[in-house]
Amino acid sequence: MAYKRVLLKLSGEALVGEGAYGIHPPTLSRIASELKELAATGVQTALVIGGGNIFRGVKGATEGMDRASADYMGMLATCINAMALQDALEKQGVFTRVLSAIKMEQISEPYIRRRAVRHLEKGRVVIFAAGTGNPYFTTDTTAALRAAEIAAGVILKGTHSGVDGVYTADPRTNPDAVKYERITYIDVINQGLKIMDSTAITFCRDNKLPIVVFDVLKPGNIHRVLVGEQIGTVVD
Repeated sequence: MAYKRVLLKLSGEALVGEGAYGIHPPTLSRIASELKELAATGVQTALVIGGGNIFRGVKGATEGMDRASADYMGMLATCINAMALQDALEKQGVFTRVLSAIKMEQISEPYIRRRAVRHLEKGRVVIFAAGTGNPYFTTDTTAALRAAEIAAGVILKGTHSGVDGVYTADPRTNPDAVKYERITYIDVINQGLKIMDSTAITFCRDNKLPIVVFDVLKPGNIHRVLVGEQIGTVVD
């Protein structure tokens, strides 16, 4: 394996599957089966999952809702997704812990960095929920922060719309778009490439955290990344 400890960032929309919103159980089960294979290799695995399939804070704010309130609602949506993924993993025999930045003792453990690292060392999959616990920060920024805190070797940024990396433009609308195999953090920022928000990209640059952007819904791709196969785009 190319990495000992990884953090996988999934958008909430990755769980939608064939629907327009919500959680598609077959898609959830398939993602869980790939994570089971990953855990079986001994790679310590943490996840941050968004909540856009249920509620997106920024969208709520643009429609007149208070931004802080909208962001807290988005954080709660990530907790729903985290619980769903935990259930799917445990049904496949994978020991999993949800650690939430907002205290919810009945459904998750509170986020404590040392506890998270200990779970990983014991071979459990750790799902970080509720973002950073603060409004105005995206789950992309959460992924960067948690990856640094647990000393992950890489952030695996999973796309879900058939786009298998970073392109010069959106390949779904521009047939002339060219895929990057490797690109620097500063070029991502300067070119306005929307793979993660600028706060997360800057944080990764300052902490020397590489990012691999790839199609997470293509079967076997997670394993291919971890054995060092050249798929997707590396940002470093």
